[in-house]
Amino acid sequence: MSEGLRVVAGTEADFAAYVAERRPALLRWATVVAGDPHTAEDLVQASLVRVLPRWPGLREPAAADAYLRRTMANLYVSWHRQPWRRAERCVAWLPEPGSTSSPPLPLAPDGVWSLVLQLPRVQRATVALRYYEGLSVAETAAVLGCSSGTVKSNCSRGLASLRRSVEEAARAEDTALAG
Repeated sequence: MSEGLRVVAGTEADFAAYVAERRPALLRWATVVAGDPHTAEDLVQASLVRVLPRWPGLREPAAADAYLRRTMANLYVSWHRQPWRRAERCVAWLPEPGSTSSPPLPLAPDGVWSLVLQLPRVQRATVALRYYEGLSVAETAAVLGCSSGTVKSNCSRGLASLRRSVEEAARAEDTALAG
């Protein structure tokens, strides 16, 4: 948090000040977790609604970000446990009806981002917390509610998957240019 604004848990005014200051960062993290900005907006709003009644009882104001990140992660997982969500998948590219063509290759800098969005939810959240938000292994484990070994293995698997995806995209682009 910035030095100019000291937010201490306790009142709704404090909560409003906290939200005003931290909303952009919370929205960035929610976008990483959810995979699209529209769901991220919903995720941030729903999480803030859940946290507001508990705000006066927050023991450590410095942990408010971690508390909200954990709430967002739990809420996102809960949303995807709903049976009607299992068949729904958000994509950035819609094929024409009857088309068998693949989506266009992602271009930098969004290229890597679109590959991150293809990771499984847990790996995507772990990679985002570690490398996008810059949290340590211990902090990431605390946010996700898992052990540090799980964080390390999810990061390793996620990064390996990203490397394979980048190599495949590069091979496909080379083939397209050569052919």
